[in-house]
Amino acid sequence: MIYAAIAFLLLCSAFFSASETALTAASRPVMHHLGASGNRRALLVEWLQNRTDQFLGAILLGNTLVNILASSLATSALIVAFGEVGIVYATVSLTVLVLIFGEIMPKTYAFRRANHVALWVAPAINLIVRLLLPVTAIINLLVRFALIPFGIDRRRGSSPNASEAELRGAIMLHAGAASGVLQEGAMLNSILDLAQVEVGEVMTHRKSVIMIDADDPPEAVLAQVLESPFTRFPLWRDSPENVIGVVHAKDLLRAVHAHASQLSGFDIAALASKPWFIPDTTTLYAQLQAFRRRHEHFAHVVDEYGSLMGIVTLEDILEEIVGEIADEHDPAVPGATREADGSIIVPGTATIRDINREFGWRLPDEEAVTLAGLLLREARRIPEAGEAFSIEGFTFRVLRRQRHQITAIRIMPPTEAGDAAKEG
Repeated sequence: MIYAAIAFLLLCSAFFSASETALTAASRPVMHHLGASGNRRALLVEWLQNRTDQFLGAILLGNTLVNILASSLATSALIVAFGEVGIVYATVSLTVLVLIFGEIMPKTYAFRRANHVALWVAPAINLIVRLLLPVTAIINLLVRFALIPFGIDRRRGSSPNASEAELRGAIMLHAGAASGVLQEGAMLNSILDLAQVEVGEVMTHRKSVIMIDADDPPEAVLAQVLESPFTRFPLWRDSPENVIGVVHAKDLLRAVHAHASQLSGFDIAALASKPWFIPDTTTLYAQLQAFRRRHEHFAHVVDEYGSLMGIVTLEDILEEIVGEIADEHDPAVPGATREADGSIIVPGTATIRDINREFGWRLPDEEAVTLAGLLLREARRIPEAGEAFSIEGFTFRVLRRQRHQITAIRIMPPTEAGDAAKEG
């Protein structure tokens, strides 16, 4: 009878050990998804995971009680059978049995099938937690006071930065070699980056923005709009810095259709909507929310002095998440091309973020937005064509320069750069 009781207590010990491991290792996203789908056991697992101190206290209390009781029964039985030496036999045998059948085996199984085991044990553990709540509450209170000298507050949750780091780590951990999985991982990381990237890093610089002079004749404005692949155009008067509105191609075409017989008579400024100016330090996440709130897709970016820097659109932000979005009206822009020697030729206006994402590099983008800007900061001047620079193990060589602008750069990645140096 005593040996049957000991076996039962070992089963209880295995149950508590497996429950502790499973409820700790069970996936919170999976449980949340199952709970939202109506799985009541998953809801219990969520409830327990949100009360870690309570369920751990109850499980450890129960596990300690059954282990001590099993040890006491075994010692009593073996003393009767073997005398004083039975204490040694009881100690050795219970240690082996508890270690193998009460700890290692159940915890290993629970760890490998955490979600399944967590769903199975949740009802029983939930009942035990509620029954032992008064006792575990006192124990947790004592533990909390005992940890105060060590500067640990068990009531304090994880910081937002820790949660974000955990999420990024999970994305990297589950990213496989399949291109689809890698692309999805890159998109998820890009979503997390929206709160750190500023619009000044993704905007279209004003040099590349097609703008309309409000004093131009309607015929010239119409020709300029028809030749352009875009639908929205900043409207300026007296100076390109003085933006007075935004003209939409559809509004212009409607006005042209309505005034077909008197094209020279209508005022282009009357068609323009009010311009929207935002600081270049606005984060992409904040700007995305602003686009949604205002039901707009287009904003002008200004610096701290109020000078126009460029424009940012909803498409620019979406491209930060999903990559380049091109349609049949987009102009053909020369991109990066890989050479036979392993080097890559890119335009100077290419952004460092796009290059890093395209090739999986880690070029520094804290102080510069474009590759040309990176070389300007490195050289502290405007480099000449043919000059080379070494940055983070990469070799950058200026291929072409037009006036004060670097237009083409050859990049040799570290491996290829080292091989080229050895051959030279």
